[in-house]
Order: sequence, then C-alpha cells, then structure tokens
Amino acid sequence: VDAAHDCLADLGKLGAIQFTDLNPDLTPFQRRYVSYVKRCDELERKLRYFANECDKFDLAIESAGDVNTFLAAPPPASATSSTGGNDKGNQLLETLEGECGRYERQLRELNTYAEKLTTEYNEKVELQEVLEKARRFFMADANAFAPSGATKDVDERATGGPLLTAGGASPGGIDRDMRFSSITGVVNAEEKGRFERMIFRATRGNVYIRFAQIKDSITDPVSGQLMEKVVFVVFYKSVWIEAKLKRICDAFSAHRYSLPDMDDGPAVDKMLTENAQELADARTVLLKNQDARFRLCQLLSKNVMKWTWIVLREKTVYHTLNMFKADVSGMLRGEGWVIADSVDPVRASVVKAHSNMDVSMPSLIQRVPKPWPTPPTHFTLNKFTYGYQEFVNTYGIPRYLEANPALFTAATFPFLFGVMYGDIGHGSCLFLAGLWLLWNESKHEGSKNEMLGGIHMGRYMLTMMGFFAVYAGFVYNDCFALGINLFGSRWVFPGQRTGQVEESMVAVNKYAYGSDESVYPFGLDPAWKVTSNELLFFNSFKMKISVIFGIFQMFMGTCLKGINAVFFNQKLDLLFEFLPMVAFAASLFIYMVFLIFMKWSINWNSRMLSSTCLNPASAGWGSPDYEGRWIVCDNAKSCTPWGYSCSGDDSLAARCPLNFGGSGDGCQPPNLITTLINIALLPGNVDEPMYAGQAGIQNMLLAIALISVPVLLLAKPYFLSNQQHMEVHHHVDGEDEVDEPEEEHSFGEIIIHQAIETIEFVLGMVSNTASYLRLWALSLAHSELATVFWEKAMLTTLNSGWFAAYFGYGVFAGITFGVLLMMDVLECFLHALRLHWVEFQNKFFAADGVRFAPFSFKAIIAGAS
Repeated sequence: VDAAHDCLADLGKLGAIQFTDLNPDLTPFQRRYVSYVKRCDELERKLRYFANECDKFDLAIESAGDVNTFLAAPPPASATSSTGGNDKGNQLLETLEGECGRYERQLRELNTYAEKLTTEYNEKVELQEVLEKARRFFMADANAFAPSGATKDVDERATGGPLLTAGGASPGGIDRDMRFSSITGVVNAEEKGRFERMIFRATRGNVYIRFAQIKDSITDPVSGQLMEKVVFVVFYKSVWIEAKLKRICDAFSAHRYSLPDMDDGPAVDKMLTENAQELADARTVLLKNQDARFRLCQLLSKNVMKWTWIVLREKTVYHTLNMFKADVSGMLRGEGWVIADSVDPVRASVVKAHSNMDVSMPSLIQRVPKPWPTPPTHFTLNKFTYGYQEFVNTYGIPRYLEANPALFTAATFPFLFGVMYGDIGHGSCLFLAGLWLLWNESKHEGSKNEMLGGIHMGRYMLTMMGFFAVYAGFVYNDCFALGINLFGSRWVFPGQRTGQVEESMVAVNKYAYGSDESVYPFGLDPAWKVTSNELLFFNSFKMKISVIFGIFQMFMGTCLKGINAVFFNQKLDLLFEFLPMVAFAASLFIYMVFLIFMKWSINWNSRMLSSTCLNPASAGWGSPDYEGRWIVCDNAKSCTPWGYSCSGDDSLAARCPLNFGGSGDGCQPPNLITTLINIALLPGNVDEPMYAGQAGIQNMLLAIALISVPVLLLAKPYFLSNQQHMEVHHHVDGEDEVDEPEEEHSFGEIIIHQAIETIEFVLGMVSNTASYLRLWALSLAHSELATVFWEKAMLTTLNSGWFAAYFGYGVFAGITFGVLLMMDVLECFLHALRLHWVEFQNKFFAADGVRFAPFSFKAIIAGAS
C-alpha cells in the first residue's frame, strides 16, 4: 500500500497498462481513496475559478511546457520525503491546497471589495449625471407647468422666478395644491421604452416624463459588463401616483436619487463639487483594487496550467487506486491488460518504485490464469497510419487480433478518392496543400482549433489523396478539363495538318493496329478529348474500371474473412461461410471481371472482318487487320477472308468461322450487361459468345452459385446444432434433465442469424457492386463540371478583350476553388469513406471490439487540454 502511489505514478508515465475495476459492487463513495479524489475535485474547482478570473483580464493561461518534460520532471520539493508514496501524494495535495486556498481567499476578498467599490462608484456617477441633467430639465421646462387658472397675483410673482422646485415647494407663496412633485433616477437604456409605457398606463398619462442619455457606459458590479443607462425625471401631482411610480421604479431596478431644491444654486453647486471629489477618490481606490487583482491574476496565469496538470495526475492515480482490491493486509491487488512488448518495462517500473521506498514486502507481476475476458484492441500507430485508424475506429473498433481494416484503407482510400477526383490540375492543388501541411507540421501540432486539428490529423491522407488524384488525372489525361498531348497523339484526322478537319471526319491510327507504337504510352490518348463520341468512350471505360475495382475490393474483404477464420481456428466459419461466399462471388462477379478483360483483349477488328463479305478485287482485300490467312472462295465476287462464299442473305453465324454458337457466333462484340443478366434469366443461352463452350461454363458457374446459397444458409446451423447436442450430458438418477425449449430457441436464433448473414451477403454483392458505380458517376461529374466552367467562364471571354478575359479568369478561379476544390473534394471524400465502411468492411469486419484505454498521464492531460 505504501508504494502503490509511486508505482502508479511510474506506470502512468509508460502508458502501457489498462486496469480493470475489481470493485464493481462498490459505489464511488465507498472506495478506499474517495477522500483524495474529492480533494482533487476541490482543487480543480479552485483552478477553474483562477482561470475564469484571468479571462476577465484577457490574460492567456501560460503553457506548462511539453507534457513529456512535465512528466519526466521530479516532484516538487515539498512532496519529497523518505516516507511512503501515499504520504508523498498527501503532502503534495496539502501544499497545493494551502497555496491555492490562500490565493483564492485573496482573490475573493479583492472581488468582493471591487464589487462594493464599483457599486459605490456607479452610484456617484449616476448622481453626478442626475444632478446635471435634472438642472437642465428644471431650467428648460419650468414655465411649461405654470397653472392656466392662476390669479393675477400668482402670474406676477411667477414672472419673477421659476414656478416649482425639485422638492415640490412653490416660491412666492403659490397655492400648495397647484404644485408639482418629481422623481429622478437612472434606468437601463434597454428598459427605457417599457419603463415609459408602464408609467403611462399606470398613471393614465397624468405625468410628464423626460429622459437623457448618459454618455459613458457604466460597469455592472456583478457581471462586469458595460451597460448603457439613461437619466429620467417624472413630474406628477398626486400621492397616489407617487406610490405607483416608486413601485414601478423598484420593478425595473431603477435607482432613485433625492435632489436638493433646484432654485438653490449654491447648494446644487456644492453637492456637485462634493460628489465630483468623492467620485475621483472612489475611482482612485477602484483602480488600485483592479491593479491588485490584475497582478494576482498575472501571477496565477503562470501557474494554473502546471497546477492543473499536477492535480490531474494525482486524481488519476487515486481514481485508479480505487479500482484495486485489498485482499491481503498491507497489500493492494490490481488487474489489467498490458501491451505484450511493454511487460518488461512495466515490471521494471514496479520494482524500481518498491526499491526506492525500501519496502520489505516485494512486488509481484504475474500473468492471470485463463480464461480471460475479451482483451482490448491496441495498435502501434505512427503519424501516417493514425488518421486511417481513426477512420476505422469511428465505424467500430476491431476485435482483438482480427484483421485491421486500417492497413488496407491506408492504400485503397486515397486511391478510390483519386479515381473519383482524377484531374492533374485539381489534384496538384490538393497535393500541394498536403505538402504545405507536412512542411508546417510542427506549427499546427496541438492546435486547439477543432477544424484545423482535424485537417492536421489527416495531413498525410490529404497528401496521398492529391497524389492519387494526379495519378488518375494522367490516366484520364485530364487537366482542368483539358487533354495534354505529352507523348504525341497516335490518332490523326484527315486534313488535320492543314486545318481542314470537318465534324464528320473519322480519325485513323498513325501506326499498325495492335503494334506497340499504336498505343499511347500512359493513360488515354488526348485525341479522345476532341471526338464526338468522347462521352460514350469515357463512360464505358470508367464504368468498367469502377466495377473491376469494386469487385476486387469486396473479394479481398471476403478473403480477409477467411484469414480471420483460419487465425482463430473457426473451422465452421471457414468451411461453411467463407468457402460458399468465395464460390458465389467467384462464379458470378469474378467471372464478370474475367469477361471484361477478355473483351478488352480480343482483336474485334479481326473477328468482325472475318465475317464481312468483301470483293477479292477491292482495296480492302488483304487488310492487315485480319489475323488469319486470306482465302479466295469459289464466288470470286463476294467472299469472307476465310473463304466463305457470300450469297447475300447469309446470317452472321454462317459467315463467322469460329462456331461459338448464338447469333453472333463469336464474331460480334457482346453487350456484357445482357450477357450477365442472361446467365440467371436464360441459362444456357449466350447470344453473343466470346469463346467456345461459354454457355456450358456459365451453366456450371450458375449451378455453383445456386448451390453455395443453401450451403451458406443451412450448413453452419446444422453442425452447430450437432455440437450442442454432443455437449449435452444425459443425467441419471435424480439429476435434472435438460430444458428442451431453451435448446430449440437457441437453434432458432442460430438459423435467424445465419439467414440474415446469407441475405446480407448475397444481396449485398449485387447492391455493393452497383454502389461502386459511384466511382464512375463522380468522376464523370467532376470532369463535366470542369468542362462547363472552362467553356462558360474562360472560352467565352478570351476573344472579348483583355478586361473580359481578366474578369472571366476571376470567375473561373473562384468557381473552381469553391466547387471543385472544396465541395467536390468533400463529396468524393465522403463517398470513398462510405465505400470502405459499407461495401468493404462489412464483408469481414465485426466492429465490436473494445478500444485499449491505457493508464496514461499523457493521454489524460492531452484530453483535458
């Protein structure tokens, strides 16, 4: 027990062990070290109070430095002792409590005094304003209140002086019944309108009220906020009205002030002078109080962060000690998970803490005998893999020791993003932004800005996304919607060199078909950018590669399911889930990819030419496009290249020499979508085959796919049921029998779970394959948007003068940045994320693991900061 504090203090620096609670039945108030935790909570309250007071003076809380340096530093001198580790922690808390308590008392006394001084100062300011404004009111409005029915004697006396005074007395003996009284005070400027309406309604308009704005704002003594206030004077002639006015003033928190007789000029001036002197004295005292509070907060701002870290460390230690169990007198027992590579450092830390304490009782670190609960999942990460792992963890934590999707996401996520965002120009902007983040990595480390912190976390991901966008842009030969002729186009239009190309002209290849020179070295030929069938070609190309990438990624996810089954020795999952899934996916979807590549690899010019009727005397006879030997038939006027005599009404199957079956007989390029649909709807019927025996092979693949579904649905539940029956012990002579309904219910649950698994996989393979077409859709949208922005913003203004071109470039740059470099990046990012979460990870990823949460001071301090 004596060394427990020091042991945990050293283990917290390692951050390699996660403790489990051995006292789950105890409430927080029944724990051993609850008093220490409460003391830490009280210290945290005081430190928050200090931080709030510093914020009032706009004082930034100074950093305590690097967390690693803080943890490596020795404890304060006041905590060093040759006594036990718990005594050290107690002494450290006592030192902090004494110091923080003293500062808190000083600060609270100064704040209380400041509030009192501010209230008195405000009252004097308001009184000064009321005196000045009221004098003006009485001087300006005195004649307005002369009674219309007064006698001549009253009129004569009234001409020699004011009619009424502030206290309501009438000079020169005017009838007391005709005098007016007044109430003066100050009210918040925000309440002026409501205050005036309330008085008017309460008195039925039988008062006269005047307002005047106070020029300078007045500080609220409680909140410290500046408030705008106005001076008011209300003239009335009734005791009943006076009572109502006082209640209204109290309701609106208006301050009322008693004024001397406004006719007594010397008395008013004396009061103004005395109040001004008191106001200056109050301001001096208030400034000194403010200066004292500022200097105290300035001192606290240098230590608050360090003290907060110390309290967090101590609170974490005592909170963890509360999870230990005191099985043996004088000893504490704790259990937890340790990173395998850190077992030796953990043992060395515990031994070191005991040796420093000179404790006679030894420390023991032993492996807990199995069976264990499910271990938490931990991965050793670096700056590059951290962002990808956080993406996976957002979806779910991997199970202990199962295949981690983040390893594959680090490669496939930026690649699929590049497929959707492929553009050399836009990708370069994204790539340069990522490089800038990497260059300024140290500046943005530890940023408290949430958005900047998230971008900083994904700086390597952003760089890779830009890189693959540039790579895909070279494949598409797309740079700001323009093609780049880097290696020289292999196609040429008739009259191209003389500028006489017409819209209906067809480009021809400069080199022999199929030769190395006829192929553009990298990516697509820029000639496609100026053709009328550009959109048709790019749609076909991007749609096929989207399907290929999607099927490969989903099949890889299915293979990872098999690898997990082999690693965990789950034979039923391997034999009756993984193998049927592979059979179903390979027989239909891998076969689809096979057909795509096969269609790409076949020389359709040669096949189609072999079924074309030609005149042996024509110029087309003997064309090098045909790969076979040219044979002249008996009918010398119309022959196929392989020697078939054409009669004029021959079918394509009769003219084709391949004999693959169907109407095309292998000489007509098939529609792959129709071919794939007919595998299930018209088994054995291939209208446009590509190879011999295609119908039979497709029937065999369909049979494999159909057989794999019931195997996937029923085989695993059947063998699980048999295993459960074998594990049931037959009881005899007085022993209880097995409850049969529970067994049937268990088997029913297995069937339901497996049915869900089967339906999800079978339908998911179809829907997920279609979902990968978003790669094609977003790539097409990006390209078309870039084309529209270029044509409408730039091309239309280039020939309209330099000013129009300058304006057009500004519009083009602004739209490109806002739409393509901001919105489209986010859109492609989210779609790539969805493809990994839904289409890829659901093939093998359970996402029901427990994240490793180590006892780490560094992580706790970083999270609190």
